[in-house]
Amino acid sequence: MCRESKLSPMGSIHTRIATPADLDVIVPMFDAYRQFYEKASDPDLARSFIRERLENGESVIILACQGLQQVVGFCQLYPTFCSVEAKPIYTLYDLFVSPLARRCGAGKILLQAAQRLAAEGGKARLDLMTAKSNEIAQAAYESLGWVRDDLFYAYSKSVGP
Repeated sequence: MCRESKLSPMGSIHTRIATPADLDVIVPMFDAYRQFYEKASDPDLARSFIRERLENGESVIILACQGLQQVVGFCQLYPTFCSVEAKPIYTLYDLFVSPLARRCGAGKILLQAAQRLAAEGGKARLDLMTAKSNEIAQAAYESLGWVRDDLFYAYSKSVGP
C-alpha cells in the first residue's frame, strides 16, 4: 500500500525518458537522493549536474509518473562498457522514489523499465551498487532477479580536492 492515500496502487504508474524540460522535477528528487547518501543539500549543484548530463547525452534518466503529470521517482543510467564481455552495459547509479510514493511499486517499475531499455539498446547487462545498510532496496533488486556479486570487491579513490 502507498504511504499517502492520494496515490493509487502501482497499476497507474508509468515511465518515460526525461528530457531537459524535466529539470525542475528531477532536481529536488536528485538533491534528496544525495542527502540519503549523507551529502548536504545543494539544489544548485543538483541542477547543474543533471542539466549537464541531459544536455550532453551522458546519461539516461527514466521517470516514474503517477497519472499524467506527477513525477514520483527516477533512475539514472550511465552508458559504459564491459571489457571482459567486449559489450556495452548500463550502470544504474541513481534510483530514488519520493517518500510519499514508496510502497506503490514505483521502484520496481523503474528497475523493469531500465531492464527493457538496456535490452532494447543492446546492452549486455545492468550493474548497480547500493549501501550495505539499504536492505529494502536489496530486497527489491533480488526480487527482480538481480544477483549480488560476492566475487569482487568495489574500491574507489578520491583524486580531487
